[in-house]
Amino acid sequence: MAIGILLGVVAPQLSMQLAVISNIFLRLVKSIIAPLLFGLLVTAFGGAGNLKQLGRVGWKSIVYFEIMTTIALLMGWGSVMLIRPGDGVSLGVKIAQKTVVPSFSEVLEKSIPSSIADAMARGDVLQIVIFCMLFGLAANAIGEKARPILNFAESLSAIAFRYTNFVMYLAPFAVVAAMASTVAENGFGVLFGLGKLIATAYLAQGLYAIVFLGGALVMFGVPLRRFFQAVREPFLIAFATTSSAAALPKALENMRRFGIPIPILGLVMPLGLSFNLAGSTLHLAMATLFVAQAAGMALPWSTQVMILLTLKLTSKGVAGIPRANFVILSALFLSFGLPMEGLPVLLGVDAVIDMIRTGVNILGHCVAPAVITRWEGEVLPAGPLEA
Repeated sequence: MAIGILLGVVAPQLSMQLAVISNIFLRLVKSIIAPLLFGLLVTAFGGAGNLKQLGRVGWKSIVYFEIMTTIALLMGWGSVMLIRPGDGVSLGVKIAQKTVVPSFSEVLEKSIPSSIADAMARGDVLQIVIFCMLFGLAANAIGEKARPILNFAESLSAIAFRYTNFVMYLAPFAVVAAMASTVAENGFGVLFGLGKLIATAYLAQGLYAIVFLGGALVMFGVPLRRFFQAVREPFLIAFATTSSAAALPKALENMRRFGIPIPILGLVMPLGLSFNLAGSTLHLAMATLFVAQAAGMALPWSTQVMILLTLKLTSKGVAGIPRANFVILSALFLSFGLPMEGLPVLLGVDAVIDMIRTGVNILGHCVAPAVITRWEGEVLPAGPLEA
């Protein structure tokens, strides 16, 4: 990122020509969106376990997850709407203003696919998401007969993310090119906006963790001091490595030592890996509205509702996968007409934001089984955490 800024200042003419690198990178990202969403969402909804057999604990978990991730989504959107870090940031693109704003009913009708092949060809992410969600639920409902399809979806997801990893080798060059051309064209104002975005991200994620995750612990009577002892190490691992997968084994171990019954822990935490991604959900909302602000796009309320609904669905199952948030944003921008030029700019600061985003994801994974345990009427020990 620093190299890109320096190039934009020292060699503005050369920097403008470097935009082709970021354009190639974006085309490669677009090419994997449809197969990735199919593999990810069909696996998440089809492999969530038999919905009829989830039982009381499973359904309480789902209700809790959806409430908390909805709060995170609205908090991310609201924080950017209030602080407006995208104001004054130019992405060097011109957005054509639409004179006719479609009604909510028209937007809703167009979100339903008539052909999944057509939706994938056009990159209509909401139609793809709705089809994959219903397809996954149908696969879940018929049980073992769907196992070959779920195995295919899981393999497709793994291949798609390996493909994405290959594309991400180009990411450092795309970030340098994007930052160089952006600074050359728009000056240092873009840097202030990115710094403001980072500060807003840490503020919003921190407030969500303290007010809502902490509030849930207090509401259900979870012993706070003992809980903080249990989550401190998993949080630090997640924050330092920006990997939920790296922190998960320690989180499972510490929550068992904390006193969570094995049947609850074994159901709630794995289920939460797909459905309880508060940090990621909050970030997706923030990044989307930030780019819309930077592009000078005035989003009608019907479009905002559909964007939030799309983010709510596409955020399932992205934790622990490097740059998965970036691919989800690529699909969303393509579908709703947001400038793809904002993606390399976001990628330039993603490593800094990813630390707090992943930390909050892990905190959410630890809070959930504690809350469900108390909701079930179980008593949690209040003394110091045993070594």
